[in-house]
Amino acid sequence: MKTEKWGEYAALLGVIVAVLVGLAAASDGLVAGATSAWIAVLLVVLGIIVGLTTIAEKEVTSFLIAAIALVVSSVSVPAFGAFSGVPELAVLGSILTAIFQNIATLIAPAAVIVAFKAVWSLASRR
Repeated sequence: MKTEKWGEYAALLGVIVAVLVGLAAASDGLVAGATSAWIAVLLVVLGIIVGLTTIAEKEVTSFLIAAIALVVSSVSVPAFGAFSGVPELAVLGSILTAIFQNIATLIAPAAVIVAFKAVWSLASRR
């Protein structure tokens, strides 16, 4: 199997885990403590696989811009706490917060690896 396929499967699995864990975390803290730490480790490992295997040189700029947007948006996600003023939307705010933070945990390691690969490529051209 080609390494790109491993990266594609890692990205798909990572997004699925991020969404499912985000939904579960918002359901009265079903995912907490040690389980939450292991899920974060899983998302980081999947992100590393994505960064090492999936992004081609011509896709680096687009990927890094998208990664920056996702990570920055996950930092600003606590604004979803504004939903807590409306009881019906409070759960939606906590679900969105958890999902965005999990996706950032997946994307950040991939972005770091892709950025290092890009710097290495630029430095080795001389």
